[in-house]
Amino acid sequence: MMNRTTGQRINMLEHVRQSITDILSTPIGSRVMRRTYGSLVPALIDQPDNLATQTRVFSAVASALMRWEPRIKVSKMSLTRDADVPGRATLNIDCAYTGQFGRDSSLSLSVPLTGGTA
Repeated sequence: MMNRTTGQRINMLEHVRQSITDILSTPIGSRVMRRTYGSLVPALIDQPDNLATQTRVFSAVASALMRWEPRIKVSKMSLTRDADVPGRATLNIDCAYTGQFGRDSSLSLSVPLTGGTA
């Protein structure tokens, strides 16, 4: 496994972290040979900042990760808003990595939700 930006070798947990970010930032329908890959999160970025949209974001994240990243089980999600920059938020995901050698590992990930990408 390798880092998609540096080409350096990465471990399994770093690969899972990279995969989660890729899944959540890829709009469904944008991959030519894999039209169902990605999530609905990018489509929700410019929606009103309210509880209904937050619930939709959590649902989009959960369904995308269940489908495309079977190595993890999400245990908790939260949204942190940037008080200094209106419209900027960070999605925090806590999950268990249930892969290698039958051992579970904890994984925490923060994905910025800004502009037109996750």
